Amino acid sequence: MGLPAVLRRRWSSRYILCSAAGLYIVICFLFDMPLLSSKLPNYTGKYDVGTIDIEAPCARRNVSDLVFTNTGKPAFELETVLFSLYYPAVDKVRSQKSHLWVPKPLSLTAEGYARFAKINNFLTNSVFTVALWTLVGSTKIPAQVDVPLHGTVKTYQDYQKEHPSDDDDGLPRFPVIVFSHGMASSRTSYTQYCGELASRGFIVAAIEHRDGSGPGSVIMSTDGSTTNRFLARPSELQPEPAMEDYKATGLAFRQAEIEETVRVLREINEGSGKAVYTANSRKEGVDLAEWRGRLMMDRMVLAGHSYGATGALRALKGAPSAERPFVGGIILDPGKSSGPLNDDINVPTMIIHSSSWSKKLTIFHGQPHFAVVKAVAEKILNERHKFAWFMTAKGTTHPSVTDAPLIEPMLLSWTTGATINVREGVLQYVKATQDFMRFLADGQRQGVLKEEVTHPEYDHDIRDDARRAAMNKEIEKYWQIHVAPSTACPYPGLCGIVPD
Repeated sequence: MGLPAVLRRRWSSRYILCSAAGLYIVICFLFDMPLLSSKLPNYTGKYDVGTIDIEAPCARRNVSDLVFTNTGKPAFELETVLFSLYYPAVDKVRSQKSHLWVPKPLSLTAEGYARFAKINNFLTNSVFTVALWTLVGSTKIPAQVDVPLHGTVKTYQDYQKEHPSDDDDGLPRFPVIVFSHGMASSRTSYTQYCGELASRGFIVAAIEHRDGSGPGSVIMSTDGSTTNRFLARPSELQPEPAMEDYKATGLAFRQAEIEETVRVLREINEGSGKAVYTANSRKEGVDLAEWRGRLMMDRMVLAGHSYGATGALRALKGAPSAERPFVGGIILDPGKSSGPLNDDINVPTMIIHSSSWSKKLTIFHGQPHFAVVKAVAEKILNERHKFAWFMTAKGTTHPSVTDAPLIEPMLLSWTTGATINVREGVLQYVKATQDFMRFLADGQRQGVLKEEVTHPEYDHDIRDDARRAAMNKEIEKYWQIHVAPSTACPYPGLCGIVPD
């Protein structure tokens, strides 16, 4: 007796395609893989990585008198500050919980992207939600949620062998990086960059900004109430601000969030971790009481990408200070349309452009953007006599430091023109950041920071054959260096000292 017709094998192209699609869906389901995208890879440093979401209440303050036209509520009132901590974790401890790359509710983020596209309605929001769920709905961040910080009793002896110079209590202390995301992004857009740094011994606080520049964020109060925050355009505010005033207000709000993040980190380090956990509306951080004295607040650096880089430059004015105790800045692709770039900076600074950011001629406040950024680095170096670098990561594009190319490697490489391997792109940013953080610790220039200027302008190579042949091959492959302190170190106060 033969099989029913529906079960008979028919080797048509349609049959093969449908079978392949069905098999792919089954494999994704069985192995917990996202449809039509790639898993985020595990981190490569020596430490396991933990993550904690902290939403801390703030003393309410209004950065502006602007209100939403449709509700009359303040548009730039700071209620809480939300950030994700990435940190070196106790080895091989696994959490029962995981963080999704797109936090729930996914429909909130989908609506936010629809608003950015200016097609926000029930139908398009539903289409965006389905598309986002299909692409990344099940993508998880590969960090263990709410596990202990590395250096508890069970790891003390091993750590002390590796770090005999640590404090007398033997508990390791970790430098801190506060990270500010770009436009149309959120605290989860850079988890690989943040997590890779944590796996190398740094604590990273990735802020979620509620200035109206992200696709969507849920403000959760301690009383259980929630407020959705979306993109806010000037036309949706009263009185309607001029674009430059709107950008300045958004950057001021971001700076307030940066300062509140520093305040919370300081409270944790001073022994108030239990109070921070109790007030955390995200209900994470059960071991924060054990973080007392574990953060190197004297080695705190501010970093940002795109709009976040513009905000970081702004917040570095006057640093280090009580509210912003930053001893260095890491500036990635500073914005081309997010307002003027502050050059009043008195701490060591590393600026990195993607190739797409350096290559494209963009007029920025009457000058080429590349020239403006280069002038910022040169002023810090030549006038303030602080170490400063300006470099281009070859083969990268503006999204290369984000998670997006890792999740959609073929699509993003094709649409953005990136030529670097997507994972290598992130790792090059991580390695340069690690070199910068080590420099702040001991004043020794390593890796790409050890090199002299190779390209005063993008793609204008001034090296002779001998220098090109002698250069480290990885640096030669991945970097162009536009501004760097001379190894001869001609500036008073820069030679042979640990940077202040």
